[in-house]
Amino acid sequence: AQFVESGGGLVQPGGSLRLSCAASGFTFSRYYMSWYRQAPGKERELVAGISTTGDDTTYADSVKGRFTISRDNAKNTVYLQMNSLKPEDTAVYYCKAKWSRFDYWGQGTQVTVSS
Repeated sequence: AQFVESGGGLVQPGGSLRLSCAASGFTFSRYYMSWYRQAPGKERELVAGISTTGDDTTYADSVKGRFTISRDNAKNTVYLQMNSLKPEDTAVYYCKAKWSRFDYWGQGTQVTVSS
């Protein structure tokens, strides 16, 4: 499995970013996809998840109403739209694919929210 994550960067508080995670090497449409993040000195945490069809999503309380996860199975890509960003959203963001006992992680993309 391979991933190409993109869209991270430096943004001011209140700004927006859209992360993308393009996958290859496995049957993307079979996999539950999610985004995690890890801030310095903290454990990795789940940010959002999306079912194989995109019908069901879940979000961490800290991002509800601000972040939206989506997927395009034709493009083997999962997205994370992040609005109203806060300094506490600063972290490395990882995409993850899971199906049965198979579990694949992206390499991570840095998001920094600072003025």
